[in-house]
Amino acid sequence: MKNTFIAIAAIIIIGFGGYFLFKSFSSAPAVTKTPDTTTDTTAQTNGDQTNAAPVVLKDKTETVIGKSVNGRDIVAYHYGSGATELLLVGGIHGGYSWNTSLVAYEAMDYFKTNPTAVPANMKVTIIPVLNPDGLYKVIGKVGRFTASDVSTSQAIQTSGRFNANSVDISRNFDCNWKASAKWQNMTVSGGSTVFSEPESVAIKNYVESQNPKAVVVWYSSAGGVYSSSCG
Repeated sequence: MKNTFIAIAAIIIIGFGGYFLFKSFSSAPAVTKTPDTTTDTTAQTNGDQTNAAPVVLKDKTETVIGKSVNGRDIVAYHYGSGATELLLVGGIHGGYSWNTSLVAYEAMDYFKTNPTAVPANMKVTIIPVLNPDGLYKVIGKVGRFTASDVSTSQAIQTSGRFNANSVDISRNFDCNWKASAKWQNMTVSGGSTVFSEPESVAIKNYVESQNPKAVVVWYSSAGGVYSSSCG
């Protein structure tokens, strides 16, 4: 058991800083699916109108929790079936921090090859890309990718930070929200209102409905681990 938790912790910190977020709520590698036994509803949004929150079935290994602005699936992959859920999220900054999505896919590779690494009482859920439109700008494909797929253009990588509405997703949450903010020397959009973007609504709905024990969000620039305190 001790070695199992060490393995999980090692994956979390590989080369990147973990970041706890969400003040307001306390094609990938092939995955074998088993038949659904009940209905699964997905989280989607149209402006400020949000549909039903997602329901994760025990016999499912992946859940589409919502859609991006351009209609790309936002997918959560599940490993283990325990009652205690650990949620790992990559790619909020899409193509600008493409490495956070890559480390998420590498963690998925690990758990697919080593399913017993997840303790019997736990479920590890990984959302490798929360901003699929932004990531697509930089790698030009959907799902698992390698570093060689990434555009070397700094301008393209910078554009990949934002979703298709040109919103910085990490500034769209209910945490000192403002309609605009400064990032480096740029003025960036936090959206028209809190949770105006389908990507942020998707993760909000998932966390509120599934109530994971912990949420770890990968960022790549600071090289540290930070608590979920707003600001």
